[in-house]
Amino acid sequence: MRILGLDYGSKTVGVAVSDALGITAQGLETIQRTQANKLRKTLARIEQLIKEYDVGKIVLGCPKNMNNTEGPRVQATMEFRDMLERRTGLEVILQDERLTTVSAERVLRESGVRRENRKEVIDKIAAVFILQTYLDAQAFAAHKEIE
Repeated sequence: MRILGLDYGSKTVGVAVSDALGITAQGLETIQRTQANKLRKTLARIEQLIKEYDVGKIVLGCPKNMNNTEGPRVQATMEFRDMLERRTGLEVILQDERLTTVSAERVLRESGVRRENRKEVIDKIAAVFILQTYLDAQAFAAHKEIE
């Protein structure tokens, strides 16, 4: 079973998927939206990816503030989570996404990606960081249980 990772933004949704063993995350795409409130096409594309990659769970980045408070983006993310759960029937786990975009920006800059090209992939890379953080935490928890 694969896990889908999502970085939900007001104009885009970055998408990543795990390998079949749930060890590594790979970036898939960035879904562009023309209007913040129009999600029908976005949800339809996510459903296509779920079928294509045989996804059994979704990890959605939760954009808490640095001081751990919840701003307006958290509420929008929770509403999106509820829509995903209703449409897909899959469990949607919220994963702290603080600094994932900053990390993605750094990786792209260090990789030599030109500034004007970073916008195209930054959300996809952020989704990779969100999903990989979740996968690593699951592996760590499983390792602790064994000890």
